[in-house]
Amino acid sequence: MSVRIAVTGAAGLVGQNLIPRLKMRGFTDIVAIDKHPANTATLRWLHPDIRVIEANLAVDDGWQDAVAACDVVVVCHAQIGGLDPKAFEQNNVAATRRLIDVLQANQRPFLVHLSSSVIESEAADWYTESKEQQERIVVQSGLSHVVLRPTLMFGWFDRKHVGWLARFMQRVPIFPIPGSGRYLRQPLYVGDLCDIIMSCIDKRPNDASYNISGQEKIDYIDLMREVKETCGARAAIVRIPYRLFWALLWAYGLFDRDPPFTTKQLEALVTPDVFEVIDWPGVFGVTAMPLHRALEQTFQHPVYSKIVLEF
Repeated sequence: MSVRIAVTGAAGLVGQNLIPRLKMRGFTDIVAIDKHPANTATLRWLHPDIRVIEANLAVDDGWQDAVAACDVVVVCHAQIGGLDPKAFEQNNVAATRRLIDVLQANQRPFLVHLSSSVIESEAADWYTESKEQQERIVVQSGLSHVVLRPTLMFGWFDRKHVGWLARFMQRVPIFPIPGSGRYLRQPLYVGDLCDIIMSCIDKRPNDASYNISGQEKIDYIDLMREVKETCGARAAIVRIPYRLFWALLWAYGLFDRDPPFTTKQLEALVTPDVFEVIDWPGVFGVTAMPLHRALEQTFQHPVYSKIVLEF
């Protein structure tokens, strides 16, 4: 197709899943931007037919002209976890301001902004605060845009969250669950989100925001049991006291400055949030994949399930 699309944060979970689906849909003029050297190299290896730019939007130059020439920009870059508040400010706020400055000068592209369900959450942490600022920057930009707020996602190339937990589960004899494990989750298959993004590219809904929650609700401990069965792990799932779990994460953070799971993420896990479930299959004309089938696609794909991104 003649539409030129830029994807920021393209070597992350959403970008790595979106690009092959865009290509299958017939989009060939794609600019992919990400700052992570190893994961960007993986993206370039998987898709040698598209333009891949390794750059940090917050500080680097050399990407502006490529993005300014695009018809659609899918804003996927985000700092999700970590122990340094400056990283959230730089990656979620400063990088977005620089991107918007470039796009405002051009006044051409349609933006599909990947926000987060945490905007509607009771959680208070660096991620939530910086994502609120990021969404505000996009909404107040004056550019044509749509905002999508997904809940916890899983799928191919999931280096954190469910994907990391599945790999951890396959390596250890005991898989710990904090407290009762009865924390309601609404996991969203990233393949469904990619279908929604492509619908937005086609239909261009302007100045609209949508909460994109998983259609099926499940307790965290039951989700981990489903993951265990699907990925073939043998670990015993064992509940441990919440305070002990928190203390272990805190101690781990003393030795790893970019841990896969932090105390703040644990606190967010147990926050009693229930997110709005809209009829996004009807709104966007897509089909939601049942949770069990989505987990099978995630952990049993002959190629993509074996590719592990770096932190």
